[in-house]
Amino acid sequence: MGVAVRPTDLSGETATLIQDQFNSITAENAMKMGPIHPREDRYFWKDADSIVHFAMAHHMKIRGHTLCWHNQAPDWLFQDMSGKDVSKEVLLKRLEQHIKTVVGRYKGRIYAWDVVNEAIADDSTFLRKSKWFEITGADFIAKAFEYAHEADSEAILFYNDYNTEIPAKREKIYRLLKSLLDRGVPVHGIGLQAHWSINSPSRKQLEKSIQQFSSLGLQVQFTELDISVYDGHEGGQLSRNRQQPLQAIFTPEMEQQQLEQYKMVFDVFRRYKKSISGVTFWNVSDRYTWLDSRGKKNYPLLFDQHLQPKKAFWEVVHF
Repeated sequence: MGVAVRPTDLSGETATLIQDQFNSITAENAMKMGPIHPREDRYFWKDADSIVHFAMAHHMKIRGHTLCWHNQAPDWLFQDMSGKDVSKEVLLKRLEQHIKTVVGRYKGRIYAWDVVNEAIADDSTFLRKSKWFEITGADFIAKAFEYAHEADSEAILFYNDYNTEIPAKREKIYRLLKSLLDRGVPVHGIGLQAHWSINSPSRKQLEKSIQQFSSLGLQVQFTELDISVYDGHEGGQLSRNRQQPLQAIFTPEMEQQQLEQYKMVFDVFRRYKKSISGVTFWNVSDRYTWLDSRGKKNYPLLFDQHLQPKKAFWEVVHF
């Protein structure tokens, strides 16, 4: 059972809560390409190292997040000295150097990596039209997994994405993973992000995703779990009704709806426990959540702003 953390979470009462309630941690941002490799000739290790050292000191597992993503990727990766796009060969070489440097630094300590993040398009096309795709086509995906495997042959390598319960996107992700596996690419798991809300996904949608992806022989992990207290869509893309603006307080109605959704989700997790090797919450408590940046205050986690367990927590742990 894991949690995404920032360096500021690793001291005081938040650190105590992490030690008491979780046995795995993920760096929320510190290992993404931009923060850890801001310039071609410079790596910034301080924040990532502090998270790894905390985990090792407290005998916790570590998930690495993420080696290749279209967001939080520094511009220098894709550009030459004149600001023009680099060639496919140059970009793949830079990707290789980045992955082998980062994975190599933490070899033997980080047990699993989100290697490629969110490469599938949300529209009717197949792959996202990112700079990675624009310059290399689909080749960057397989190459990223190969580079990571070469850097640490013992690490478990995941493809990670959101909206994995929506049928059209689920089918495209399945198609991508099956193609990679058929070609012998070292993909070992699928990370289902699980940025959900009080009204989605349904039990049927969630079970279908677990069944379909585990049928490939892949480990299934829920890598970024939170349940927004507002009606909306998966992926944290919250709907906003202009007539009814988002409330800034955690109401009893929100509490009950969230409790019921968490209960359903963990009922499904337990039913499919042989297929699921990990669950990671995205942030520690309602004191800070990435969803706050999407509008007004959200309350998506199991611990409140005072770091106390919410009613949903007891539905999760007592079964």
